[in-house]
Amino acid sequence: RTASRTTPGPRPPGPPPPPTLRRLHERAPTAALRRARQRTMAAMDTQPDTQQPEGAGVEALMTGSPALQAADYANYFSSYAYIYHQKQMLTDGARMRAYRDAIMFNKKCFEGKVVLDVGAGSGILSIWAAKAGAKKVIACEFTAMADHAKRLVEANGLSDVVEVRRSAVETLGLEKDSVDIIVSEWMGYFLLRESMLDSVLHARDNYLKPGGAIYPNRAALYWAPVALQGERDAKLAETAEGMADWDAFEDEMMREHDVDVRCLRAPYEVEQVDYHMKQAAWAELRDDQLAAPPCRFWSIDLYACTKAEAAGVAASPFQFPLPLDRVAAFAGWFDCHFEGSPADPAVEAVVLDTSPAEGYTHWGQQVFYVPPAPLRDACEASGRVPFATAGTIALKRQKGSVRLYDVDVTLNVAEDPAAPKVALSWELS
Repeated sequence: RTASRTTPGPRPPGPPPPPTLRRLHERAPTAALRRARQRTMAAMDTQPDTQQPEGAGVEALMTGSPALQAADYANYFSSYAYIYHQKQMLTDGARMRAYRDAIMFNKKCFEGKVVLDVGAGSGILSIWAAKAGAKKVIACEFTAMADHAKRLVEANGLSDVVEVRRSAVETLGLEKDSVDIIVSEWMGYFLLRESMLDSVLHARDNYLKPGGAIYPNRAALYWAPVALQGERDAKLAETAEGMADWDAFEDEMMREHDVDVRCLRAPYEVEQVDYHMKQAAWAELRDDQLAAPPCRFWSIDLYACTKAEAAGVAASPFQFPLPLDRVAAFAGWFDCHFEGSPADPAVEAVVLDTSPAEGYTHWGQQVFYVPPAPLRDACEASGRVPFATAGTIALKRQKGSVRLYDVDVTLNVAEDPAAPKVALSWELS
């Protein structure tokens, strides 16, 4: 069964997703989470080496110093240890159907096999693999969610098949070539955020048998301009309001406290622009909000790629039939394919598609608002407005944080490749 991308057109309206399915991490931290972070930060204070080495990968984090691991746990893993976070993912219908169908419709591929679930979370994929006939399932989960996963496995009568191990996959210590299938839900926002793909590739290189299968086995990234002028203008207005508030604050500080804070205005404005205009924003877009057909600008084959290739996206070209001065924002999303392996192909292939055409997923789409001033200035300087929006997009891991990304875009203003371009950058963090 292939849950392929649908043809754009009218769709019957579905019920809105419940509030718990909105953007992850919007909730205020629970008291328990705050205490856990406080304990972690206290432990980090006693260790000098909490900074990620320049160019370090995920494996260096997972096998590094206790302080480095504590910092990574606080910044990334800690929220996954809470049931409410797992529930948000377990109530994502598209996500659940894709993984369930990929496993249960391909029982022939799982029967009698040894399966490794990388980043098992609540253990739902491990439970399905066992129900599909796997001989042995190793559910590898780094957080305390492993305890809840073990309870779920026991409650479903599968303890004789599923072994839950609380461990990083990088320190799991399985024998070489001891696993027939790797299953994992490793995808983050805009596919790569969180860099969990590194852990899947570590499992592939160290534990997967020759000819073994990975579910999903390939993925792709998509990019399109979106008609969000109103939302973009609201962001600009919020930035202006923030600066107006600062001006009132300056006057109050001088009047009431005789302190001149004008020297901080410029860096405060940088903060405001960064916050409102240079952060990727989660969105649940409709297909009719796309201003041009999307382009696939990057794809990855989990059987063939290296960790270096999976770490980011080199500058990749795109072009849309839309005048440059009409671009208010871009949006990005991904899809994943469950096709088995060349040696043991899936009986029924499945696609998990997070595009606007396919409706809600907890990943949504990432929106990148375009400030109008740089485009206007570049077009005025060149004396023309391009009839097409063309340029390149790249994803690079942020310095000091391998799990977060910068999205860098260049936009062409002239046909001459050597002509100046408009450079834009957003944080996917």
